[in-house]
Amino acid sequence: MTSANLTRDETAARSSTIRLDTVEVDLDVRDAQDPATQTFPTTATLTFTAATDATWLDFLGESVDSVTVNGVARDVQWDGARVRIDGLAAHNVVTVRGRGRYSTSGEGLHRFRDPVDGEVYLYTQYEPADARRVYPVFEQPDMKARWRFTVNAPSGWQLLSNGAETAREDVAGGVRVAFAETLPLSSYITAVAAGPYHRVDGEWRSDDRAVPLGVLCRASLAPHLDADEILDITRRGLEFFEHAFAYPYPWGKYDQIFVPEYNLGAMENPGLVTFTESYVFRGASTAAQHEGRANTILHEMAHMWFGDLVTMRWWDDLWLKESFADFMGAHAAVAAGGFPDAWVTFASRRKGWAYVQDQLPTTHPIVADITDLEAAKLNFDGITYAKGASVLKQLVAFVGEDAFFRGAQRYFADHAFGNTTLPDLLSALEAESGRDLTTWSRAWLQTSGVSEIAIERGDAGALVLTQTDPRPHRLTCGFFAVGDGRLERRGTLQIDAVEARTPLEGTTAAGIDLVLANVDDRTYAKVRLDAPSTDAVAAHLSSIEDPVARAVIWAALWNSARDGNLPVSRFVEIAGDHATRETNIALTTDAIAHAAVAIGRYAASDARTPLAEAWLDTCWAALWAAAPGTDAQLAWARALGGAAARSANRAGEIRSMLSGTAAAPAGLALDPDLRWAWLIALAATGHASAEDANAELTSDPSAQGHLAHRTVLTARPDAAVRAAAWYAAWDDESLTNDHLAATIAGVRAGDRRDLIADLDDEYFARIRPTWAARSIEIARRLVVGLFPAAESLDQVDAWLTQNQDAPAALRRLVIEQRDGLARDLRVRAAQPVAH
Repeated sequence: MTSANLTRDETAARSSTIRLDTVEVDLDVRDAQDPATQTFPTTATLTFTAATDATWLDFLGESVDSVTVNGVARDVQWDGARVRIDGLAAHNVVTVRGRGRYSTSGEGLHRFRDPVDGEVYLYTQYEPADARRVYPVFEQPDMKARWRFTVNAPSGWQLLSNGAETAREDVAGGVRVAFAETLPLSSYITAVAAGPYHRVDGEWRSDDRAVPLGVLCRASLAPHLDADEILDITRRGLEFFEHAFAYPYPWGKYDQIFVPEYNLGAMENPGLVTFTESYVFRGASTAAQHEGRANTILHEMAHMWFGDLVTMRWWDDLWLKESFADFMGAHAAVAAGGFPDAWVTFASRRKGWAYVQDQLPTTHPIVADITDLEAAKLNFDGITYAKGASVLKQLVAFVGEDAFFRGAQRYFADHAFGNTTLPDLLSALEAESGRDLTTWSRAWLQTSGVSEIAIERGDAGALVLTQTDPRPHRLTCGFFAVGDGRLERRGTLQIDAVEARTPLEGTTAAGIDLVLANVDDRTYAKVRLDAPSTDAVAAHLSSIEDPVARAVIWAALWNSARDGNLPVSRFVEIAGDHATRETNIALTTDAIAHAAVAIGRYAASDARTPLAEAWLDTCWAALWAAAPGTDAQLAWARALGGAAARSANRAGEIRSMLSGTAAAPAGLALDPDLRWAWLIALAATGHASAEDANAELTSDPSAQGHLAHRTVLTARPDAAVRAAAWYAAWDDESLTNDHLAATIAGVRAGDRRDLIADLDDEYFARIRPTWAARSIEIARRLVVGLFPAAESLDQVDAWLTQNQDAPAALRRLVIEQRDGLARDLRVRAAQPVAH
């Protein structure tokens, strides 16, 4: 039986006997414009030494046509995943020729046809192990090589790889382009892109070096590409990281390409960083969106050192790159990127992601136990990224920023172009800081779960910090009192808390309305507010001057609502009162999003409709009250779309604004993205038809327009329409990754559970065969996106009992969805009875 999975043990055994030197790849995509052509020729020549007479190469292609070992043709031994090679010598040159298959799932070599102009675009995405979909490789991070790429493609296309172009010649049906040999790289960060991409050139100079810069996107998106801002952030980042890491940028050029139907935010391929097109803003965009893009640019740039220059040996040390890049993205955005509030966003969004992930039954230590590639694929989660970055923020405070960066510099100097594990980094940090990090590592990197911290008011005003699941925290407590209608900070106290209870010596609750643990968000923990503090922030949250403190409070309120401790109605009321007055747009949009989730998932069934109607009125009023042309106005316009998908009370007014028979608020641009969002909401409540969708598509025939059009059609509240879309999601293998996502979004629109409830049994019958037959990306979208939001755990529990031998990665997804449903049911049951 063919297995695409690879285990840690077998790859470690392979790398112990093989030392890879170079890989030459020759790809031919001259026929990519022909939709009838599904495959492409691919050739890989690998040079390596061997201490064994047999091994295998990884290849998930269409065919293997020939295998040559040291000049001798061999019989093809290929099981669909592994190419067996034997008769190896001490030094070997192995050439494998075959055909790869173009991808529509965003894995491997993805092919996209732009509906605007019919042009075809290609790009690769490999992490953690999809280079083998494009060429035969040793698919593991600890087998680095110097790579040389040659690509045949249609004339007139942009052709890119990790290295700079070194030669170009005309060939039959197109051009042949060769690229410079790379420095040693793991296979998962090699890359190719080809197509009629629009390109803007730039340059960054460092001393006597000039680094060529490029920013690229599809030709039809060129009018929306703000390349100047992207290039400015890029130059700032390269300057910052070269100085901070004391190691020159090693990869030559620095191209950044925005690509369609992308599964990730971005990928750090050295010399050719790929980004989702959602970072090319087609219409109005908020400061938070620009900050988010800058953060991602800097995150990927940090990987040029953390991950690309020095790479983890295996995926259980994924945090060695992702946690650091996540931390560095925020740090550099503040230090060099021109976004001083980046840590506010980090406190709200990244930590919020981590807190959710860390409370799942599938949570894991930051240094995880990753036994195979399927597990690695699902390890790109809130623990590895956001919790790891949160813990690193603590580490920087613990060892000192200067010592931290000196340790990083030592790490790069000692391990450049190599592979590392946890002790390699810790030893570098210990050497520079003089601190023993063994206890810190055990407490934070090698355990799972999140502590819950609170400040308890005791007798005679005594204050005690309490924590569950005790860990060592260095944190600051803040004390606020109401004065002149505002919550004003009256003092702080820095403490080291190790035990379950830590008295706050020298403090008193007298005259204090709000006691806030972790006021500066230094440590990683869920913060609980006591009753008087909750009352104080309910009345005065938006008056607090410090945005980081507000972020900590918003997170505390949301965690309390998610845990069933704060009634949904009260959370929504606080959001309505203070999100409308919040001055940090990231906090505004997060509060809006949380209110929508609270209503849709956590409100008791008898309270959901009135809450949804009240929230719609809040969004409507906030939209009209917002200053014209502001980020707040745009945020509330988008929120109106989400709210209108659950309540039709403003459907008439929204339709009138879309048709132009009624004026939109002054300063609000009804750009295509906003129009589609409102139209999807109208469709979900039965107030937009297929004809409306078709008319909108005529106005916006872009790729994004086609996706939204699909969602509008599938969102119509008709059981037959939703069922047809549900079946298409599972059965129509011509759907690309984004088409599938758009279909699922329509099926779920407006939380109309009643329209698809009779498909629950079939969901559980389908997920295991789907996991076996489809790529992990497509299967994951189906398993997660169509999980039944039932009123009982019986079906999912029965499946888990009956499928204990199912693949571990599939069981993990189902267990996580089950936990989410259990939380929904538990929190709904905890809501106070309405009178």
